[in-house]
Amino acid sequence: MSAAALGTGEVVASSWAASRGGSWLEADGVLSAADSTVGLVSLGIAVVAIAALVWVLVLLARQRREVRRANDLLALSRELRHRYDALQAVTKEGVLVVSLSGTVLDISDRAAAILGVEQDATVGKHLTDLAVVLVNEQGLSMNPAAVLGYRTGRAGYTVDSQLVGVALPGTQGSQARMVQVASQLVAAADGDAPAVLTTLVDVTGSRQVEAALSRSEMQFRVAMENAPIGMALVDLDWHVVEANSALAELLGTTVEALRGYPMEALSTPDSRASERLEVDRLLGGGQHRFSLEKRYQRADDHLVWVVLDAALVRSPSGEPDHFVVQVRDSTESRLQAEMLTHRAMHDPLTGLANRTLLQEVLQSVVEQPGVVDRVAVLACDLDGFKEINDRYGHAAGDEVLVHVAGVLRAATARRGTVARLGGDEFVVVVQDVDGPKAVFEVAAAIHAGLAEPVRVARRRLPVAASIGIALADPETVQGGAPTLLAAADAALYKAKSAGRGRTEVYDQSMAKSSSVELLRELTEALASGELVVHYQPIVDLADGRVVGYEALIRWQHPYRGLLLPAAFLSLAQEAGLAVPLGQFVATKVAEFVASSPDRTTWVSVNVSADQLGDGEFATTLLAEISRHRLMAGRIVVELTESSLVASGTRIRHELTQLSAAGVPILLDDFGTGVSPLSYLRDLPVAGVKLDMSFTSGIPDDPTAGKVVRALGALARELAMVTIAEGIEHAEQAEYLHRNGWRYGQGWLYGGAQPAPTTGAATHASSAGAVPDGRPAPARVATPAVHPGDTTR
Repeated sequence: MSAAALGTGEVVASSWAASRGGSWLEADGVLSAADSTVGLVSLGIAVVAIAALVWVLVLLARQRREVRRANDLLALSRELRHRYDALQAVTKEGVLVVSLSGTVLDISDRAAAILGVEQDATVGKHLTDLAVVLVNEQGLSMNPAAVLGYRTGRAGYTVDSQLVGVALPGTQGSQARMVQVASQLVAAADGDAPAVLTTLVDVTGSRQVEAALSRSEMQFRVAMENAPIGMALVDLDWHVVEANSALAELLGTTVEALRGYPMEALSTPDSRASERLEVDRLLGGGQHRFSLEKRYQRADDHLVWVVLDAALVRSPSGEPDHFVVQVRDSTESRLQAEMLTHRAMHDPLTGLANRTLLQEVLQSVVEQPGVVDRVAVLACDLDGFKEINDRYGHAAGDEVLVHVAGVLRAATARRGTVARLGGDEFVVVVQDVDGPKAVFEVAAAIHAGLAEPVRVARRRLPVAASIGIALADPETVQGGAPTLLAAADAALYKAKSAGRGRTEVYDQSMAKSSSVELLRELTEALASGELVVHYQPIVDLADGRVVGYEALIRWQHPYRGLLLPAAFLSLAQEAGLAVPLGQFVATKVAEFVASSPDRTTWVSVNVSADQLGDGEFATTLLAEISRHRLMAGRIVVELTESSLVASGTRIRHELTQLSAAGVPILLDDFGTGVSPLSYLRDLPVAGVKLDMSFTSGIPDDPTAGKVVRALGALARELAMVTIAEGIEHAEQAEYLHRNGWRYGQGWLYGGAQPAPTTGAATHASSAGAVPDGRPAPARVATPAVHPGDTTR
């Protein structure tokens, strides 16, 4: 404050004091007391203000700390929620939080997806208001509040797990998802009421896997138990762990007895080493499975043939775990195979070896060292056998053949092999230390055995035999089995020429004289009419109607009987008589067709490449067709497939000429040649004839069946006529017809016989010929069947 202002105040104060009329001292005392009071009040106010300020500051500091703590807690809550959401996003478990009253407090995305509800719309709802359908394992409905919420009377429970089904909207109870539900009470913070925390795990996939595994195991056990073949699970030590009843039955024991039994002990001792070797190869990784055919010994000591198939099962890590074994009884199939082999190598009428087996046996014998003077071949042919067939029938002839086979077996007395080549021709291969002596003893025993007439029904038929003997010497042995057989046949021919009922021994002079004499006789036979043509019927496999014939040449020899083509055709070809023989057959066939009252049946003529090329055969055939005015297609030419391997352009020209003149061309022996496909493409072939070697194998031989089906399909694809030859059984005919073969021939329908009589031919149908020149079916009488003659 300035001095001027202070001075003015003092003047005012003095004036105020004088006007009051008090003394200065008195006023001064009063003022002092007032100042003290004001000072105290001011001091108190100041203290209170300071204290208030301090308190405000304290409150502000505390508030700031609370705000920071709240912010920290909020940030922590957000972080925990973020972690919680992240955890729920990657876990397969769903989480549901429910109050004790049943209100949903929180639900994770996974839990909402499992229950089929919306997450946001679920929070705050009561469990009973949720559109959730829960079922138990029996398919009965369950209360969601009882499953997902608090259970009355279960206060303090920690974990309560059960398996329920969640049926989503629009699905049936059978399609419910299986969910593992686990609930527990959790205490809330700050003294809040506890809540129920429920975890939900969708176990549908694992349950399906378990069910599939269980179903697979059950199916495997059912399949194993009911399998028609023996099955077993075998450990790595090759001991049976489990077996089915089929295996136990096969081995004549029980399933209980097989458990723990070593597999090797089931086999015969001679096959155990090979089985152990295969097992070791499996364990070593050399192979994944093996198959063995072997013999097992049953509990009753009987032996059975089985096929053992074993496969190694490995664990997921690749380590060997166990074996799965199948044991199939092959006794019957092996016997059938042996029977088929026996049938293929033996004559069906007499049970003797056939030509094939004889040649194999003889060839193996002559290849052995020291065969000279230890081996001899005996050829036997019956005298007057044709008269027996003609007079008493083929059935009587068959009984005679069976009787003769028995005589030959007895005469040989296990000193060699007896074979029937066909008809009444037999061969004995004698093996003995003293071959010459043994063979003469066998020949004498044959004559003695046939001295007694054969009893057939009520008749006693005399039978005699001519025998030719060939001893193994260095020259014949060098030529092999064919030379020995030819030598024995030459000796037989000499015995027949010398008066029959006798035995001749081969010498070098017979080699030339027999062939020269036979050639001379064949030349004379062409002129004298000893050559005849027989006809074998060809039928429609659909109904057995005879549609045509195959013409086959025969030689009615004056004292050797009826000779089949195999006995003289090769000689005729060597001598250049093949073409005259073909012209002879063509002339006879044309006469037969022209004289037949049936105008629909056809006749096929066998022609080889030797008979084609010079034009004489084709010219003769076409001239005969023209002379008799035969319809196109009534005479058919059959070409042997193997004879065309080296065919030239001239042969193709003649075939084209014949085809253009209305003579269908068939390819004979189809399937046995070198290049049949090229023939079908390059030659004017109208049809094929299946070789009898394929027919004989069906229906038992699966390989032959496949070939038959394949060749038939090929021929049909090329729109060709299909004929199968060599049919002996109805099963073969049915199989061929079922697989597309239209025509057939064989002993089932009749062998080759002389020309059918006019009376038989009058039963022919009136069906016309096929427009394309191929044969049309017709009904005619079927010739009698003679199973003894197996050569066409």
